[in-house]
Amino acid sequence: MALDPGQVPRRGAGVAVVVDVLRATSTLTMALANGARDVTPLASTGEALARRAREPNALACGERDGRIVPGFDLGNSPLEYTPERVGGRTLLFASTNGSLAMRAALAFPRRLLGAFVNASAVLRAIAGERDVTVICAGKLGGFALEDTAFAGWLCARLAADGATLADAGARLAVSIAPADPAGVRAVVEGSSHGRYLRSLGPEFARDVEFCGTLDVVDRAFGF
Repeated sequence: MALDPGQVPRRGAGVAVVVDVLRATSTLTMALANGARDVTPLASTGEALARRAREPNALACGERDGRIVPGFDLGNSPLEYTPERVGGRTLLFASTNGSLAMRAALAFPRRLLGAFVNASAVLRAIAGERDVTVICAGKLGGFALEDTAFAGWLCARLAADGATLADAGARLAVSIAPADPAGVRAVVEGSSHGRYLRSLGPEFARDVEFCGTLDVVDRAFGF
């Protein structure tokens, strides 16, 4: 369990589940469900723009401080990644926190995107794995309640099926895991980042509501 990307080992075993509930992994799950070809996590917005210039089928996507980057094709709202916009396209994704967590997960042989919007599908996808590491994107290198709560939701169910929680971070996450869909929504909407996004306006508030909904998508996606 990594509560932020700085805790990720340089070489990992098994499968990594990357979590950025608000909003990267929720958004990219929707994008891939809506037919995006693949996603490439990038460290900087400049790299995304430079690569788009060389790759005609690619879209530059992501945000800084929650808002779309000037010159980008798409921001970080799960509701804007429609089939018409992303079908068959490669997503060059650079966000404040999520893309960095995804890049840290490249140390693992298998990687999945995890969020409440596809929580049960992620749980099914890792069933039987010997080694599972949950990587929380966090917020600017620190703790993010909504990411840790999702990690706890996942760890609690793995433990119920006989898995061993290997570290204190996983046990902490389980202690704050939401018990039901109402609890999921309360955690996401009540988190500090959820409140920040809602303060930006009604479109962002809709994103927070969506990201706090359990099992919108019945598939898990790798990258």
